[in-house]
Amino acid sequence: MKGLHAAFAGAVLPALVSVGLGELFPFEEDQLSSSDIDTNPAISFGDVSDAPAPDTLPQCRGWPGSEDWPSETEWQQFNSSLGGALLRPTPPQEACYPGPQQNLTQCQWLSTQAGRTHFWLDDPLTTLTSWPQGSSCTLQGNPQGVCEKGGWPEYVVRATTVKHIQAAVNFARNKNLRLVIKNTGHDFGGRSMGAGSLSIWVHNLKSFEFLPSYTIGNYSGAAVHAGTGIESWEMFNHMAANNITIVAPGGGTVGLGGWLSVAGHGILTSKYGLGADQVLSINLVTPEGKFLTADPFNNEEMFWALRGGGGSTFGVITSVIMKAYPPISTAGASVNFGLTGFNNPSNASGTYPLPIRVNDGIAPPSNSNFGVNGPAFWDGVSLTYRYCKKVVELGGTCFRFVKSPHSSYIYPLGNNSFAFTSGQTIPTDNAPAVTTLLQPLYSQLNALGIPVTLPRLTNASLRLYAGVGGRTGAASPVNTRYRSRLFPARNFEDDALWNKTFSAIRAGVEEGNLLFHGWGYAPTVAGWPGATSAVNPAWREAALAGALMEVIPAGLTPSEAKALDEHTYKYTDAWKEVTPGSGAYMNEGDPAEKGWQWSFYGSNYRRLLRIKRRVDPWGVFWARTTVGSEAWEVVTDYPAGQNGRLCRVG
Repeated sequence: MKGLHAAFAGAVLPALVSVGLGELFPFEEDQLSSSDIDTNPAISFGDVSDAPAPDTLPQCRGWPGSEDWPSETEWQQFNSSLGGALLRPTPPQEACYPGPQQNLTQCQWLSTQAGRTHFWLDDPLTTLTSWPQGSSCTLQGNPQGVCEKGGWPEYVVRATTVKHIQAAVNFARNKNLRLVIKNTGHDFGGRSMGAGSLSIWVHNLKSFEFLPSYTIGNYSGAAVHAGTGIESWEMFNHMAANNITIVAPGGGTVGLGGWLSVAGHGILTSKYGLGADQVLSINLVTPEGKFLTADPFNNEEMFWALRGGGGSTFGVITSVIMKAYPPISTAGASVNFGLTGFNNPSNASGTYPLPIRVNDGIAPPSNSNFGVNGPAFWDGVSLTYRYCKKVVELGGTCFRFVKSPHSSYIYPLGNNSFAFTSGQTIPTDNAPAVTTLLQPLYSQLNALGIPVTLPRLTNASLRLYAGVGGRTGAASPVNTRYRSRLFPARNFEDDALWNKTFSAIRAGVEEGNLLFHGWGYAPTVAGWPGATSAVNPAWREAALAGALMEVIPAGLTPSEAKALDEHTYKYTDAWKEVTPGSGAYMNEGDPAEKGWQWSFYGSNYRRLLRIKRRVDPWGVFWARTTVGSEAWEVVTDYPAGQNGRLCRVG
């Protein structure tokens, strides 16, 4: 049974389908039929009107070896219903561990070369952060012990059709299995994994179509129809090929579906809004296993919830129709400087636990302006972040300049040394006006003794947001954990409040030895129908999204992991004190966030919970900090880990 895989042999006529006005890709027309169900009743559709009361359902999800775990025959029959799309993969990292699968040559390639390719993103198990797995099979050159599967799924459905997704949802619901959804693996909170689970892997749903003219309700204009598995780097290539602009994630390996379902920010956030604001129609598979379209006129509550109400919650998104814009030019510049004591950032290893690799955009560039004294360094960082308010007022972002590999970070580099990188990107056809806007920032930094120079910006130097295409995706597993906060615009407007805010940011880096990642924007523009969505209202008041990042060391014991949590909470709690009532970004947030219902969803949570209970009374879809997830818990002693059985609380 290990390694099951075969091609789907043929399509059948769709049946039992509920579709609104949306457009369908060929992979969406291949749906579960009554004949499929006659052959295997275990993949029968559900009916919310006939769902049993929650207190009559099993206390825990099925577990390998438990009485309610499907038999080998049932798994084989399920695989037959899928046309051979069922996998039982093992983690690639096991090549590094003692045992029958050890392959030191392969281990060396995984450690040094795989991250330059698409290997990890194309793996059905791997997520770029593995600590929620329990840190029991991390990528190491000379690991101790054995590679344990931990929080990785037991089986994976390599979904290439809607039928595959429907069958998987129905089988999991009918067989009381834990179900998870995985796209690219760009996941820092463990929502793409779960011990003893069945995973629906939507990574290969990459269809794309440009719609030059599309009308729905109050919107009439260009649009695109995009599969949920499209990654940001692929989206940029489609933009270049079609001479259009689409609001897309900033990180090249981010998948479309999970990004927009939790707000979704990007370089054009201040100009056009969040990812969720771009959506005109959504195709999805529901907890009942049915396929439908949600838009402003069909399945309206589902349409509201899916845009900002969280992924892995209300259904499996298969594709979306979203707004497209004319090609847009940008102008801007980077700001890089560092504190005395760190002389060779391009080859740093230092004491900071993040891998310092310039070519990955993780480390400061080697030409950073080092030699700034301590007070000037921190004053310069404070000045730069506060100046973001002027940038975002013109529709820009303070993150990085388009095509620059270096984002907005404050790096602790050991030996009382720090570096800062950032940039400003402004959509414009008038580059000299950007010079006028930015020059005061550079002049004030110079006055502090920071040797930065604003390059001469001319219209000849304008860059297309989408560039010329030809982007490729590559990534390596880095055991990073994020804890985020949305800093409201009001914190930037009052001197005393800003000083308190920046002191809290600085403490996390200077005292806590944590990396600060900041993104300045103003996502106040939503448009129709974006203004009516489940996006956390805190987004509309934000001027900066900030995150403290740390790499979780391999092999931590549960008690060590808990101690590390407490160390970091001291600094994130200080952020909350200066931003009362605000929220956080779940895609870059802490899976153990205190008060996550308010932090991630704000005043929308109660309505979202009512919808969740109505459309998914079985709790088919579950991931940590998603709506309704407080009714379940993973039985593990590893904090926020996914390496245990999923059971109902109480």
